[in-house]
Amino acid sequence: MTKWNRVNDGSDCAPRLAVQQAWWAMSGLGENGREWSVEEKVEKIAEAGFTGIVGFVPNPEETEVWQRLLEKNKLTFSGLAFPSTPADMAASLEAAKRYGNVQYMSTQVMDSFIVDDKAVELFNEILAVSEQAAIPNFIETHRGTVTQDLIRTAGYVDQIQGLELIIDLSHYVVAGEMNGTSPIAESYFEKLLTRTATIHARVSNGEQVQIDVGPNGEHPMVEHFKRWWLTGMRNWRNQAGPGDILPFVTELGPPHYAITWREDTEHELEFSDRWEQALLFKKIAENLWLEVGKG
Repeated sequence: MTKWNRVNDGSDCAPRLAVQQAWWAMSGLGENGREWSVEEKVEKIAEAGFTGIVGFVPNPEETEVWQRLLEKNKLTFSGLAFPSTPADMAASLEAAKRYGNVQYMSTQVMDSFIVDDKAVELFNEILAVSEQAAIPNFIETHRGTVTQDLIRTAGYVDQIQGLELIIDLSHYVVAGEMNGTSPIAESYFEKLLTRTATIHARVSNGEQVQIDVGPNGEHPMVEHFKRWWLTGMRNWRNQAGPGDILPFVTELGPPHYAITWREDTEHELEFSDRWEQALLFKKIAENLWLEVGKG
């Protein structure tokens, strides 16, 4: 893996985990019937011990506010991109450069109907543009994108040496209606996990893409996801060098990702406390990283 496509702070520090929060996952969060302000959300993220935020690159008119908040709260920022063409990717990278200090790009390549040789060509072109911009760019395993199919994505890993992944296996678990696991699925997961560059934390039960796992992670699918996350962490650590950083992003989406119920015709409520679940996933990630250190 080339150095440009790895998050690295330029230090001699040992490779480390950085637990980050998706800005999308803060949508609608608050207390006493009031959503937190942007400032409050950023402060909550920092106070909880997250090290960064992942979201859309701020517009020029928002740049000063975001840079001030991130600096005040000592948080990093990483961007999102949804390119359909290399030109789309170049535009997102240019916006990231204008903003400055974007740690990496989290990219979903559009769309799910691009397959085989055309998909490989598109990935290679997007990665070439990213290398030229010298901004780490990782491709998310996600429904509705070029990587929506587990088997094809494993094939892309075989064909594209520089393809580094944002591992979100919840999409493949729900697509395959997996309420446990299987040897065949495990073999494909193992291949993808060799390219772990970032991990997105969400747990699926095979029927819903995002479930409440319980206050202490009691849901039986949690142990499977913990095992997959640990494997990805170990694979990443085995290839890491001084100053390298592994982002682990808690990414619990608002409705309609989140399961909801209606109190009445006007009020749709979430079954889960997304913020408490995010803090649980943060704790799980930190404990798994301790296991990596012991191993």
